[in-house]
Amino acid sequence: MKHLPDLVLPFEVDQQAAGVLASRLADALAVPPSHPAEAGDGPDSTRWDGQSLSCGHAGIAVLHGVRALDGHGAWTRAADWFTAAVREPIAAAGGAGLWHGAPAVAFALHTAVRPGDADHHLNRLDGVISAMTDRQIKRADERMAAGRRPSPGEFDLVRGLTGLGVYFLRRDPTGPHLREVLGYLIRLTTPVPAEDSAGTRAPGWWTSHLPEGRPAVDFADGHSDQGMAHGIAGPLALLSLTFRAGIIVPGQAEAIMTIRDWLERWQQTGEAGPWWPERLTLTDLDQAQPHQKGPARPSWCYGTPGISRALQLAALALNDAERQHRAERALLACVTDRSQLSRLGNLALCHGWAGLIATVWTTAADASAPALARRLPRLIEGLIGSSHPPLDKPGLIDGAAGLALVLHSIATGTLAAWTSFLLLTGVDPT
Repeated sequence: MKHLPDLVLPFEVDQQAAGVLASRLADALAVPPSHPAEAGDGPDSTRWDGQSLSCGHAGIAVLHGVRALDGHGAWTRAADWFTAAVREPIAAAGGAGLWHGAPAVAFALHTAVRPGDADHHLNRLDGVISAMTDRQIKRADERMAAGRRPSPGEFDLVRGLTGLGVYFLRRDPTGPHLREVLGYLIRLTTPVPAEDSAGTRAPGWWTSHLPEGRPAVDFADGHSDQGMAHGIAGPLALLSLTFRAGIIVPGQAEAIMTIRDWLERWQQTGEAGPWWPERLTLTDLDQAQPHQKGPARPSWCYGTPGISRALQLAALALNDAERQHRAERALLACVTDRSQLSRLGNLALCHGWAGLIATVWTTAADASAPALARRLPRLIEGLIGSSHPPLDKPGLIDGAAGLALVLHSIATGTLAAWTSFLLLTGVDPT
């Protein structure tokens, strides 16, 4: 398992307390349930999916596997959760992507199993995932040729080709499929001559998909999703991570600059510092002003932290010191603003404190100045001593398993390769 460049945690951090909390959370998830599905959000719920990193057995297997790799906990725990994850036929369609189905199971095996122990299974899954990737790129190219808008599931981290690119970056960084994904992402940055009101004014990733829980009238003309999980910051991070690692295809630098320039165009300046709107509508484009009035919660998935990390990676890829400084200063301003921090509603990876800390840690590891690293202990102490209620979900993204992984990383002093499924890390630069 590859680790990040060393970022030694300052002595002020109570690593022992973090380890105790991580073990307590992991112990509560020691054994997969065997009873029938019921309502709820846990492993006995009808909403639980065994092959999901987000809310399934595969994600909890990652927790136990990473801990066992570091000498904490038994391998049998990871094995039990992996076995439970593959009780049903492994999904290779119908929403399968990095966080669900064959890619999720394969990522978990590659990340959280001892080298060599899962080679047979991984080799079989590689073929399945390669075929998935070929099909998705073919459909995307046909869609582009027809002048239609993409869905977020075509290109995003969770279900789309960005997520499949993350898998190949970890599993086969020199192989052809990663380069094919990068080529697709480059084409994604070209405006689509769609026969709608946005036309070529909108970027190539502009989607007509209605965001969940949002009024249809507000998004009738489509939108740009800016975030890491479902939006364009995810492709920017992957293009930048690969470029920085020396995995480069024609047009990649230009695509990085196109997305970077878009995000810079829509950067807003508040009292506490820079922030970005989560989504942009056609009205926003027409008025050159976002409808969002101020920064939302400082989360990995949609907030300033994730976008700042993507912009930092872009600057590192292109050796742009000034833009690197700006991205890092934006994140520092965010995490020193009590008003923004108060909007974090839970302790989880996606929307909460665990994800914020993982993002700050990885950004600080690459930062040109020590200010973010100096801020990290205060954030960690806030997590360890948090008054937030316990997470009622057990999963990796929104629940206790993800929190336990971050606490385990704090206890051991090192973040590991599992953070690549959040697009926070890739492979070691060449």
